[in-house]
Amino acid sequence: MPSLVRKLLIFAAVDGLILQPAPPRNHPPATQQAIKIDYKGNVGPLLKDRREENTAPSSLDSHGIVGLLKIATSYFLISICGREQVAQIRGKPVYKITSVALIPLSSQADADQAIVAAKEHIKRHNKAAVAGTEESESESDDDAASVTDSLEEETDAAAPQEVEDHVTGQRGSAERRTSVAEDVMQKRGMYGRFADRWFSRKGWSADSRRLQGMSSEEDLTRKNVPKYVESTLRQEEENPKSPANPKVLSVAGSGIHEAVGPEEIPKALEGPKDSATVALLPKILRTTRMYFASGSFFFSYDYDLSRGIAHQQPNSTLPLFKQFDPLYFWNQHIMAPFINAGQHSFVLPLIQGFVGQRAFSIKLVDSQTNSVVIDPHSGSEDIPLQAWSTTNAATESDSSSDTNTDTPPPEISNGKDFVLTLVSRRSIKRAGLRYLRRGVDDEGNAANSVETEQILSSPTWDSSQDKIFSFTQYRGSIPLFFSQSPYSLKPQVMFWGSPETNAKAFKRHISDLASRYGSLYCASLVDKHGTEARIGGAFTKQAEALNSNGGIDGQGKELGFEWFDFHYECRGMRFENVSRLMNTLAPFLKSSHWTEISNDRITHEQSGVLRTNCMDCLDRTNVVQSACARTALEAQLSAGSFSIDLQHDPSTSWFNTLWADNGDAISRQYAGTAALKGDYTRTRKRQITGALTDFGLTLSRYYNNIVNDYFAQAVIDYLLGRAMDSIFAEFEADMKSSDYFIDLRKVRQAAIERCEGIVIEDKEEDLVAGWTLSVPNSANALKTATFEEAVLLLTERAMYFCRLDWGTEKVREFERIALDHVEGIVRGVYITSTLAQRHMDAEKNVGFIIRYRTEVGNELVRRNTRSLDSGTWYQPDQKSEKKPEDTGRFLAFKALPPRTTATTTGDTAEEPENEIEVVNGICEEITRITNKARNRASVKWNIEEWDQDQADENQQRGVYEHEQRDLVVEEKDIISLADAKKSTGYFEQLGYSLKKLVWA
Repeated sequence: MPSLVRKLLIFAAVDGLILQPAPPRNHPPATQQAIKIDYKGNVGPLLKDRREENTAPSSLDSHGIVGLLKIATSYFLISICGREQVAQIRGKPVYKITSVALIPLSSQADADQAIVAAKEHIKRHNKAAVAGTEESESESDDDAASVTDSLEEETDAAAPQEVEDHVTGQRGSAERRTSVAEDVMQKRGMYGRFADRWFSRKGWSADSRRLQGMSSEEDLTRKNVPKYVESTLRQEEENPKSPANPKVLSVAGSGIHEAVGPEEIPKALEGPKDSATVALLPKILRTTRMYFASGSFFFSYDYDLSRGIAHQQPNSTLPLFKQFDPLYFWNQHIMAPFINAGQHSFVLPLIQGFVGQRAFSIKLVDSQTNSVVIDPHSGSEDIPLQAWSTTNAATESDSSSDTNTDTPPPEISNGKDFVLTLVSRRSIKRAGLRYLRRGVDDEGNAANSVETEQILSSPTWDSSQDKIFSFTQYRGSIPLFFSQSPYSLKPQVMFWGSPETNAKAFKRHISDLASRYGSLYCASLVDKHGTEARIGGAFTKQAEALNSNGGIDGQGKELGFEWFDFHYECRGMRFENVSRLMNTLAPFLKSSHWTEISNDRITHEQSGVLRTNCMDCLDRTNVVQSACARTALEAQLSAGSFSIDLQHDPSTSWFNTLWADNGDAISRQYAGTAALKGDYTRTRKRQITGALTDFGLTLSRYYNNIVNDYFAQAVIDYLLGRAMDSIFAEFEADMKSSDYFIDLRKVRQAAIERCEGIVIEDKEEDLVAGWTLSVPNSANALKTATFEEAVLLLTERAMYFCRLDWGTEKVREFERIALDHVEGIVRGVYITSTLAQRHMDAEKNVGFIIRYRTEVGNELVRRNTRSLDSGTWYQPDQKSEKKPEDTGRFLAFKALPPRTTATTTGDTAEEPENEIEVVNGICEEITRITNKARNRASVKWNIEEWDQDQADENQQRGVYEHEQRDLVVEEKDIISLADAKKSTGYFEQLGYSLKKLVWA
C-alpha cells in the first residue's frame, strides 16, 4: 500500500498552515509532498517552495493528522502530538494517541501562538517523563487558574503568613486546618475512584482522562458570548503554569489544558453563525481535545486495525483508508477535506476501542506429563513486550527525532514464547454514551457494538513455524427499540415502536451480523426478575419468532439463544458459576471454532460468532467474554501440547489483567468510568473491596448520565457527521441532545401513513398532505406546560388532527374538522419560552392557528380506549343552552426544527426547509384545498336550488360565507416575545439557570 506520512512538521505561513513531511535525520527539508491548508479551510498541494524560510522556531512535530474540524465558520486542525506504542502485529507497530493539538486556522499569529504553546507543553511533558515523575492532579489542566483561585491568591497576598498545605490544599495556619479535609485529600485513594474525583481540588472536572468535557469553576461563571469568552480567557492568561503565550488550543491527555485565545473566538463570528454555537465553542474544543486524547483511539501506519488478521491485504495498492472498514473508521468525516483533495498520504484512519498485548513463555518441566510453568515476563505488565524498556516507550511517545523504524521482536527465551494480542473495535453506527444510545436504530445498528479479536502468535509472527490463532467475539445492546432514563439508579425500561417495527429492526440487525460472521449465538445476561425482565423477555420472544419464521436467512438457519440470569446464578459473589453458561455455549464455540493461519494461508476460518450482552454490554459482558477467550486460548495451546490453567494458576494473572484493561477501556468510552466487577476479571476472586469500588463507580456513572453525557453526545454526533452544528444550539436550548442515529424523517413519515390508515374512513377520501408539528397538550390553548408532536392530515374534504402514543406507535385520539367549518387561519411568531436564545428567535419560532366551528352535541374527538367503545375527549355541556356561535374552537401548531441525520454535502444536496418555509407551505396548502372545497360546495348548492325558506340558520349562514368570501391567511403574532416574557415565571427562569449552571 502507498506509504503514509509518519512524521510531519506543521508551521504557519502568511497564507495558511504548511504540513511538511519530516525529512530523515541530517537531511534538509523537502517540499515535494508538502500541502497547505489556507485560512478558509481549503486543502491543497504546496505550490510555493518554502525551503528557504526559517520555520524551526515555530514548527510543531506531529505524528499524524486526526482531521480538520469546522465549527461555525472557524476551522481547527487536529494533529497528533503524543503517541504510545501498545502493540506490534506482524512487525507493524500499533500506537495509542496520548496527546493532540488543535491549531486554529484564523491567522498566522494565532496559529503561531498555538504551535509555540504546544511545543512548550511537549517539552515539559518530556522532562517529566525523563525524570520519572508524573504531574500531580493539582498540576493538571483542570486545575488551571479559575475565578475562585484568583480570589484565593488575592487573599493570600493580603495575609502572607497563611500558607497552603501541599497535601490537603488548605490555606491558612495549621491550627485552622480540618482533619476531615486532611484525611480525605491525603487518603483519597482509600475511597476509590469516585472519591478520588469527587474530592479533587476542582471536584469532578479534575479527571482529565474522562471521555467527556466537564464544567470547571471557570465555566460556571460564563454568561453570554463576549463576557463568556473574554473573562474566561483573562483568567487563563493569568495562569502562572503556562510559560508560553496562553492563546492556544493545544493539550495533552496527561498535561495542561491551555486556554483558548481571545483572538480566535471572534473568527467564528464572521459570516453565518449561531450565537449558541459560538458561546459553546470553548467547551466544544475542550471536549473534542479531551475526547481524542483520552487514550481511546489507536492507529497504525501499516496495519489495518479495522479488520481481523485473517482479512489483511498486505499487497494491496490502495491507500490504507480505502482498505479500512467504514464501520470502524472514526475520523472519516473530519478527514473528508484531505480525502477530497486527494492528499491520501496524510489520511491516517483511527479506531476507537482497545489494543493490548502481552508476551509470555511456557516452559516444560516434565516432558512426560507436559507439566508447564508460565512465565509472564515479570516486569512487563505495563508494557506490551519485554523488549520495550520504559525509556524506549517514552521515546516512541514523544521523541521529535523518531525515524519510525519498527521495534525489533523480543529475543527468544528458553521454552516456548508466545504473544497474546487483544484488539477491540467500536462501531461508529449508533455510537455514543450509555443512556443516550440504547437498543437499536431503524437500520439495525445496535448501541455499543464492539468486535473483539484475540490473537495468539509467536513473537516472530512467522506462520511457517507456528500457527497464528484468531478468535473473535461480539457485544452489542439488545437489538430492540427501548430507552432508560438517566435520572434513576434503577431505571425502568421504556419500549417504543410497534411489534412490527421492532421485528424488522431485529431481523435486519441479525442478518447484518450473519453476513459478516456466519452463524450466530446470543448470550443474554440480563436479569429474569426486576426492571430487566421485560426487555429480556422481549429479546427472547423476538429470537423465537425469528426462528419460527424461517430463521436468519429465511431458509431454516436458526439463531442460537441462551438467557443466563447472571446476577441470580452468580449471587453471593460466586462468579465462578459462569462455568454453567460455558457448558451451554461449549457446543457452539467448538463448532464455530477459530481462525488458523499457517504458511500465510488461512487453513481454518471461524464460522460463527458469539453475541454477548447485558444491559450496558460492559461489566457482565466482559466477564463472560473473558471466560470464552480463556477457553479458546487454553484449547489453542492444548493443540500445541501445552496444558495450562488460566482459571486458577496465579502465574497467568497477566491474562486477566489484559481482559480487565479491555473492559475498563470499553466502559470508559460508553459509561465514563472503569468497568464494574473488574476485581473478578483481574483476580478471578470477588471481594467486598471490589463491591465497594463498584458502588463508587456506579455513582460516577450516575453523575455522568445526568450532567456530562448530553453535551459529550452532541460532540460525538457532530464529529461523526451525524449532525450539523445546530445540534449545539439545541443543546443550549434544552440541555439535551437528540438521537441523531434515528432518522426522524422516517419515523414521522411512518406516523403520517399510520394515521392515514386508521382515521380516514372513506376510501374515496384521498390524502393531500400530512405533517408532524408541535402542539400544546390541550385544545383551545396556546401555551401549556409541555408540548407534544402531533400529526395533521389534509384531504379534499377535511382535516384530521391526531395525537399519538409515540412509544407504541398508535393513534391515541383524533378529531375530524370538515373544511367548510374552518373559519380562519392565523400565522406568525409563536414564542413559547424565553429561557434560551433559540427559544426567542423569531425566525425559528413560528406557527399557525386554525379556527373552526363545531356542531353542538356532536362528539368532537374519538379516543382509543383499548376497548369496544370510543371515549370522548371533549363534549359540550348538554344541560347548558349554547348557541352555535359559542362553539368556536381553535388548534395551535408550531413548526418543528428541521433535522437531518447527516450533514448536507455536495451541490445536489437538498437543504431542509426552515421553520418559516414549513409554516408558509402548510398554510398555503390548507387555504388552497379549503377554498377549492368551498367553491365546489357552492356550485353544488346552486344547482340543487334548494329552498332557503326551509333551510335552518346554519345552512343559510354557511352558504352565504361560501359564496361571499374565500379563506385568507391572517398575518399576526401568535405569542410575541414581549408576551412570552410576561408569561415566563420567576421559578421557571431560576430552574433553567440552575440547570444551565450544572449542564453547560
